[in-house]
Amino acid sequence: MKIGVQSIHFNADAKLLDFIQKKADKLDQFYDQIISGEVYLKLENVEHEANKISEIKLIVPGGTFFAKDQCKSFEEATDLAIECLKKQITKHKAKTRVKLSERKAILSEVAAQAY
Repeated sequence: MKIGVQSIHFNADAKLLDFIQKKADKLDQFYDQIISGEVYLKLENVEHEANKISEIKLIVPGGTFFAKDQCKSFEEATDLAIECLKKQITKHKAKTRVKLSERKAILSEVAAQAY
């Protein structure tokens, strides 16, 4: 899967980029039709330590998935966002399976009535 990473207001190091790519590649295990993804890493000027934001957008046939998390480190924020995306993907797959099984049932009824 093709992942684009944009770091806003700072330069991300190679270690962080590799970490993000490895985590995103694991999403292919759950849903193999992911076309591409965008990751936005932002530093926010706030008083508390949790000022690192990771936003992930996945593009799939028929829609997009989006997750955003804010933590003390980009790795932690990315990990939590990936977990959120896993939940969204499994929910999407379940809905798709139900719709597909309903369509197959209707088609089999129509085919049975035609004979």
